[in-house]
Amino acid sequence: MSYSTQNSQELDLKTLFPFELDNFQKQAIAALNAGKSVVVCAPTGSGKTLIGEYAIYRALSRGRRVFYTTPLKALSNQKLRDFRNQFGSEMVGLVTGDTSVNREAPILVMTTEIFRNMLYGTPIGEIGTSLERVEAVVLDECHYMNDRQRGTVWEESIIYCPSEIQLLALSATVANSDQLTDWILRVHGPTELIYSDFRPVPLEFNFSNNKGLFPLLNNNQKRIN
Repeated sequence: MSYSTQNSQELDLKTLFPFELDNFQKQAIAALNAGKSVVVCAPTGSGKTLIGEYAIYRALSRGRRVFYTTPLKALSNQKLRDFRNQFGSEMVGLVTGDTSVNREAPILVMTTEIFRNMLYGTPIGEIGTSLERVEAVVLDECHYMNDRQRGTVWEESIIYCPSEIQLLALSATVANSDQLTDWILRVHGPTELIYSDFRPVPLEFNFSNNKGLFPLLNNNQKRIN
């Protein structure tokens, strides 16, 4: 696939993802294609990252860039490895507090603090040099906004991000997702909430003692005494 020349209108979901997408994934992709920012709230393991991958494919097809932000250096390093395997090493860069690799790459992974710092010094609503050709910014694990000490980083990132750049906020644990979506709509631009409570990977509850690991619940989901 030629990312630089393929027309974005020709992106075929069945070619990009050779399996049936869940409804919430299709809805989120449709919202992105409609030019909206998107908040995706769905359980762990449900496939939220696929929506971010679609945003990357779409940007590459237009000759644009995507910033993928995470709250942790370890998670940023993991995304760097994943995206290198998927898109090629030359297409992906990394910027954290102590590492800068291929930072002009079309896919740039970074911690959220780094993204916020890029926005400092640029008037609100304007695109600085560091954001040229950026089409979308993925805010992975955006529930960190509720963190008492670090939450302002996510707030400032959303407030300072130019409105023409789409935001894709991903989380499994945002309790007030409606309020978050309404707030992003007010301070950034048109935003749609995509919510799913389907959990493809079931949770198992166990307890551990010096004799081993044992189930906490019986088959009726009642606690074992």
